Amino acid sequence: MSVSHVTTHILDTGSGTPAAGVAVVLSGKESGTWQELARSATDADGRAKDLGPEQLAPGHYKLTFATGSYYASQQSATFFPEVDLIFEVTGPEHYHVPLLLSPFAFSTYRGS
Repeated sequence: MSVSHVTTHILDTGSGTPAAGVAVVLSGKESGTWQELARSATDADGRAKDLGPEQLAPGHYKLTFATGSYYASQQSATFFPEVDLIFEVTGPEHYHVPLLLSPFAFSTYRGS
């Protein structure tokens, strides 16, 4: 199995566990408009490895996480019904974009 050029994982920092079953959409910006490129969902380990092609052209990309649906399934309120993370691909190296999530806060970083 090949790995996507962009991967992600989500850690639910409130529970200290991976966030499984979160829908994730990868979009690319073309002529000022976001175009959906791929859809996936996080696995039992909170990871999405099959999110789009093995190679992307340089440009701006966005991961959209369905965090509201995830917290609804956990019977928990959240301030963020979805989280958008916008980043720039500049070359052929792998891009891992993790999300650290709690019901009322989130953070991210460039992973490896």
